[in-house]
Amino acid sequence: MIFLKPNLEKPRFRHLPLSECGGAPILRTLWDKFDFSFLLSQSGISKRNGTPAWMLCFLYVIGLTSGCTAVSQMASLAEKDAVLREMFKPFKLAQYTLSRLFTSPFAWRTFGKKRVERLQRDEDMQLREGDIINLDDTHSNHPFAKCLPFLCWLKDSSTKAYSWCMNVVVLQAVLQNGLEYPLYYSMWRKVEEGEHGLSKLDLAKQMLLMLREHVSCRLWIAMDRWYLCKDFFVFLMENKFDWVTKAKRNTALFRIVKEPGRRDRFIPVSARQLIKETYKSLVAKGSSGLTAIALADIYMKLPYPATGRKGQPTVKHRFVPIAAVVATRLKEDEESAAAAEEGQDSLATYKGAYLIISNRHDVPKQALEVYGKRWRIEVFFRTAKQELGFESCHSTSEAHQHAHMELLFTTETLLAYALWQVNKEKTSDESCTHGEMVRGLFHTRCQVRRRNHKGSERIYIDFDIEARRFASLISAYWPPHLYMTWWPVYSSIDSHNYQLISRTA
Repeated sequence: MIFLKPNLEKPRFRHLPLSECGGAPILRTLWDKFDFSFLLSQSGISKRNGTPAWMLCFLYVIGLTSGCTAVSQMASLAEKDAVLREMFKPFKLAQYTLSRLFTSPFAWRTFGKKRVERLQRDEDMQLREGDIINLDDTHSNHPFAKCLPFLCWLKDSSTKAYSWCMNVVVLQAVLQNGLEYPLYYSMWRKVEEGEHGLSKLDLAKQMLLMLREHVSCRLWIAMDRWYLCKDFFVFLMENKFDWVTKAKRNTALFRIVKEPGRRDRFIPVSARQLIKETYKSLVAKGSSGLTAIALADIYMKLPYPATGRKGQPTVKHRFVPIAAVVATRLKEDEESAAAAEEGQDSLATYKGAYLIISNRHDVPKQALEVYGKRWRIEVFFRTAKQELGFESCHSTSEAHQHAHMELLFTTETLLAYALWQVNKEKTSDESCTHGEMVRGLFHTRCQVRRRNHKGSERIYIDFDIEARRFASLISAYWPPHLYMTWWPVYSSIDSHNYQLISRTA
């Protein structure tokens, strides 16, 4: 018997028809739904030649969803991924093209303002009376450089370690229909002693005034105790905002005492004292779930401008009724029990009970419900850092940092809307999380095939069976074409019903 030795050929290299961005066409449809390409052009973010700027920004959004931490990885992804090759042909998305765009000093803050303005014209994303604006700040670590003008040497309250980072103040919208998305951000700069600069309260005021340019209804502001400042409370109420926060140990509160035939007296009372007086009744209400008791006749002194006897401007104080709610077993305490907060001793607490205060003394129960949703911004920070590369921009260019932050907020806006569409008709057991949606649809592996069908060329994308849970979203937002044009050629109208702008002199 004769055995023939098989010949071993040299390896051949070719592009396999596989993709890790199966949900990119849906992102493209949502991108067109909110006119982000047009908003970028309105903001002056454009190029004279080569690959259009909006196309590079859209690739950046796909890269953040796919876990890319650098523009070099995004350029490599666009070259190797089968779906992205079909979407971006014939453009070549090189690393230097991306770097040159994002390090240029464009008006990214203007784009952020236009994004929020555009969302207010959408029926689902629009802010209405009673909706909540969460206010908080977080650190974005940048350990690969120091002495940059946008970095500060700050202590992280969760890790108890100092690092070079950016302190980012953020506003997040939480709507009554269940939708939540980021609004604005500002970077706080640490100033040296004797210098003047904007505090985080000043940055918050700026962003809230920006929001007031597009939204006129009455809104809630939910914040942690760091933003407990009487001047800030006055600013909020003057601009039709209702506030709610946790009380500190040194929060000056007063209890009114009414005696017949005498003038009402205001007796100072500490927040911890109010909690201790109510604790027995609070425990008696139950041992599981959130329990709370609203206190009546609690006041706070707030400043207001006045005129002195000689006509000079001065500041006086008056007693204002507030809502005071003693609560225990809040959602944020369950999720952050293992993490000790910095300055925990400054918080008014007694055996795990807290005092929630608000200017809406007429609806204390609603104020407590609003504060319960404040934790959603902490979830957003965690999601952005773990899944969207919030801290992964290691560029030393401040312009790139602003571009990264605005496009990250844009990415989260698209993903938040998609998640809301997936979960709005499902029960809590059937709903999926943010990470499950990203890994199961937007950053999932699929196979791409190109075939001729009755004389027309078609592109077939085969998903894994795991993507079937997102069938409703795919059915609603899957585009009929993969054309990357500045205007959407697909719509509910005839796909050929559009006009080309002729070349001018």
